[in-house]
Amino acid sequence: MKTIGLIGGMSWESSVEYYRIINEMVKEKLGGLHSAKCLLYSVDFDEIERYQAEGDWESAGKALGEVAASLEKAGAEFIVICTNTMHKVIDYIEARINIPVLHIADATANQIQRSNIKTVGLLGTKYTMEQDFYKSRIKSTGINVLVPDKEERNYVNKVIYEELCLGQIEQSSKNYYKTVIQHLVDEGAEGIILGCTEIGLLVKPEDSKVPLFDTTVIHAIEAVNTALKK
Repeated sequence: MKTIGLIGGMSWESSVEYYRIINEMVKEKLGGLHSAKCLLYSVDFDEIERYQAEGDWESAGKALGEVAASLEKAGAEFIVICTNTMHKVIDYIEARINIPVLHIADATANQIQRSNIKTVGLLGTKYTMEQDFYKSRIKSTGINVLVPDKEERNYVNKVIYEELCLGQIEQSSKNYYKTVIQHLVDEGAEGIILGCTEIGLLVKPEDSKVPLFDTTVIHAIEAVNTALKK
């Protein structure tokens, strides 16, 4: 079993889910008292969020690059960035290490392709929904990506940072997300990417008429498959 290096804390609410899912999957696959060999470096999200808000992606990338280097030095054999948005700075991270990074968008695209879905809606932070670093990775596999309109994007982003990252689950926000999902379905989405690792805390499969692709679950399972691959 390979040792997984987890860059967490963005937010810790979703990092908990990574740790739980990874260990449950290892137990399911190997049985007995097996659990995952993993190292978790949990950052102070306030610092990273400040870089995001200022558009200082270089500083954010350098900070996470140092984290990845620390994990490699500690014995990690590959890296899992436990957030969608910070894959924007993956180049900075990869430049600091000699071990691979398991990209969340690649894992998600693979899952979508296995479902034979050609058009998906994308929910996430405004950075993930509006910039190309994530969408282009999905589109490169032949999948069409739809995003909500600007007003909806702003509110989806607001809920993530002001509620979900603080552990607050509000029914009104769930209802809003369900409406946004339906709008995307009306535009042709055959499935929805929950492209922020906190959204799965709010939106569940029964909240959508089309399949949901929870990136936290997909990424965590792919981490286990990579760790157990011989």
